[in-house]
Amino acid sequence: MEKFLIIGGTGNIGFPLIEFLNKQANIQIVAGSHNPDKAQEKFQGMKNVVVKKFDFLDSTTFADAFDGVSKVFFVRPPQLGHPKQDMLPFLRYVQSQAIDQIVFVSLLGVEKNPMTPHHQIEQMILKLNIPYTFIRPSFFMQNLDTTHLFDIKNNHDLFIPAGNSRTSFIDTRDIGEIAGITMLDDKYLFQKLNITGPQTLNYQEIAQVMTQVLGVNITYSKPSLLKFRQTMLKRGLKKDFVNVMVMLYLITQLGNAKEVTDTAKKVLGHKPRNIKDYVEDYRNYFI
Repeated sequence: MEKFLIIGGTGNIGFPLIEFLNKQANIQIVAGSHNPDKAQEKFQGMKNVVVKKFDFLDSTTFADAFDGVSKVFFVRPPQLGHPKQDMLPFLRYVQSQAIDQIVFVSLLGVEKNPMTPHHQIEQMILKLNIPYTFIRPSFFMQNLDTTHLFDIKNNHDLFIPAGNSRTSFIDTRDIGEIAGITMLDDKYLFQKLNITGPQTLNYQEIAQVMTQVLGVNITYSKPSLLKFRQTMLKRGLKKDFVNVMVMLYLITQLGNAKEVTDTAKKVLGHKPRNIKDYVEDYRNYFI
């Protein structure tokens, strides 16, 4: 029986991934979590899942989490903005374990943006010669019910500094399933998968979809990058996290998030979810 380590298994990509893998035969899943007690509650009833303590910044948690593991999946935690300090010790440990595959959720267009943490992590994995699959998604639809939920619920507004740019949003549930498929099929080794949703939208169009589905008027105030940064810092968000968000929205304004690919459809074997599907499924988050 193969054993896979899923780091961040309670997250909006990790949890759908574990749900997918839990349905497979002969796969044991180790859910590496910063908070094992909380994670244990989330995985109740999943017979193939074992929860273990894991912390990128605490190397003493590595050995137990990696025991018997052949493949690893991870997403960069948003608060870890310095890859050489935060991620390199972990990646060196992965290399030492002769892992068969590491699946990393990177970023669409990352090859053009060397300043992003995602680019630096990809380069470290390549230099360490770890067998990899890079999943490079466009912006997550679920950013709306996490990062931007406060303004949607309280102000009925998309307070997002994306200008008039268009983005090929993808649902994290599709990303999780795609990650699972790549871990089960060796043909995805050493591949860099640029995955997007089925269409490009600007935030005015998203506001219109949300208004239609939710029955509440949702606006798009289109703040400047500076105003957005100042507001997020005043709310107490960590500076590194805010700076990465500003960088990504600057990249979006430059048109680097509008690419649409059919890769997700090819890997999944069906069309990925669209924005209306997402808003309908998550309506209880917003109202």
